[in-house]
Amino acid sequence: MALIKSVRGFTPIIGNDCYLAENATIIGDVVIGNDCSIWFNTVLRGDVNSIRLGNNVNIQDGAVLHTLYQKSVVEIGDNVSIAHNAVIHGAKISSNVLVGMGAIVMDYAVIGENSIIAAGAIVLSNTVVEPNSVWGGNPAKKLKDIEPQQTADMIQKIANNYKMYAGWYKE
Repeated sequence: MALIKSVRGFTPIIGNDCYLAENATIIGDVVIGNDCSIWFNTVLRGDVNSIRLGNNVNIQDGAVLHTLYQKSVVEIGDNVSIAHNAVIHGAKISSNVLVGMGAIVMDYAVIGENSIIAAGAIVLSNTVVEPNSVWGGNPAKKLKDIEPQQTADMIQKIANNYKMYAGWYKE
């Protein structure tokens, strides 16, 4: 069972049909939607402010979600994949987004719907990533526009794959 820890009077709330890896850590003011998966060595640290996940979100191995004390929050929409070793710090990730492996998204950044943050990208504080785009680099810049439906289908497929993978561990 994952480490689920209350702090400052906040206890994480976990939605229905979620998979939490045995060594995932979920602390404090965290609300996780339905059909989510929180993978190995992942940390959702809602000790200093809130973290909110929508439905069908997967936070992959080694990812860290955190915030600034009494300032920034993490908000993640539906059908979002946060890939291995990514860091989300006080940012808003809209629905149907893929944040690539090792990417960093800093405080007050807003990632628009149907977007991709490339592996290793660093999205600086206060950056607004427009919907239907791919961003990459350090600091991250817009690389190209993408077709909304094509992106939504691909991102939905990844999210659904992680729902399937989570089912393997529930058996």
